[in-house]
Amino acid sequence: MSTLFPGIAARTVATPGLDVNVLVRETPSAEATPVVFVHGNVSSALFWQPTMLALAGPSYAIDLRGFGDTEVAPVDASRGLRDFADDVAATLDALEITRAVLVGWSMGGGVVMQTLLDRPDLVAGLALIAPVSPYGFGGTASDGRRLTDDDAGTGAGGANPDFVARLAAKDLTADAPTSPRSVFRASYVAAGHVDPNEDVWVESMLSTVTGPDNYPGDAAASANWPAFAAGARGVLNTMAPKYCDLTGIVDIDGKPPVLWIHGDADAIVSDDSYFDLNTLGRVGIIPGWPGDGVAPSQPMISQTRSVLNSYTDKGGVVTELALAGVGHSPHLERPAEVVEALTDLVERAVR
Repeated sequence: MSTLFPGIAARTVATPGLDVNVLVRETPSAEATPVVFVHGNVSSALFWQPTMLALAGPSYAIDLRGFGDTEVAPVDASRGLRDFADDVAATLDALEITRAVLVGWSMGGGVVMQTLLDRPDLVAGLALIAPVSPYGFGGTASDGRRLTDDDAGTGAGGANPDFVARLAAKDLTADAPTSPRSVFRASYVAAGHVDPNEDVWVESMLSTVTGPDNYPGDAAASANWPAFAAGARGVLNTMAPKYCDLTGIVDIDGKPPVLWIHGDADAIVSDDSYFDLNTLGRVGIIPGWPGDGVAPSQPMISQTRSVLNSYTDKGGVVTELALAGVGHSPHLERPAEVVEALTDLVERAVR
């Protein structure tokens, strides 16, 4: 099946590190500030096509390493999200884009925050759509404090092995809760959302490269519940709190405007996420949970709000768009409102 929408073209962009696949929508308003989209985990740039087509100016969507049609390369999780952020910056340099509005979804939200930290010259504005917490994914208290010295319960060890196997097998079915299509319906969007482009989104998910160097990565043994901790390779370990700390954005000089979009029915990023091993322990899905005093759920939304409040306190401007009844994919579930908010961000970014 064709996964490219009419009006979207794919380009291979050579960077010093690897060849990157980029989706492009060129428009007559070539002088407008470009918008650059960065996808989340177990997805690709394909997810951004409706949003790209709805915007007035030029837009680009980047496939991260190990996803979509970008060259496969290992992910060094000990660098946090920097391998991905370096690839984004190198791609913009190769495209001769000197300044852009960066839009990141889920893990991609963390990638664009890391890009702001490392290459603030590139960032005219920042949009965070259902982003990973600035403290990473899992294993932290409300104030960002790490719960254990080894980040027990975070990283690649938490990936469902049957889901990983079905990704590797390019399973298109919905015959099990762990099939990518079932995961899309149950977790990427809110209950009841029927997407006419679901087949494209599932193909995008299936582009994920599996293995210890990519998704999900490797795991380490732990003396702490639930007996595993983050390894140093692969995608999920990049967001372990010992490697991932994006709170430095509050101290960036010349702060770009930030847009934060999230839904209150998000199964993945929430204050009570069912992708957080501590939540699964609390509800009895994983046995032996040591209790809230040792292994509380990560309050992801509250953490993000706290960091963005600090960003505002230090001179930044943050706009929050909270959407009722929306899951992990606001750009698919409420596209008109997301496009309106992004359009406003682009206008503010060039003032």
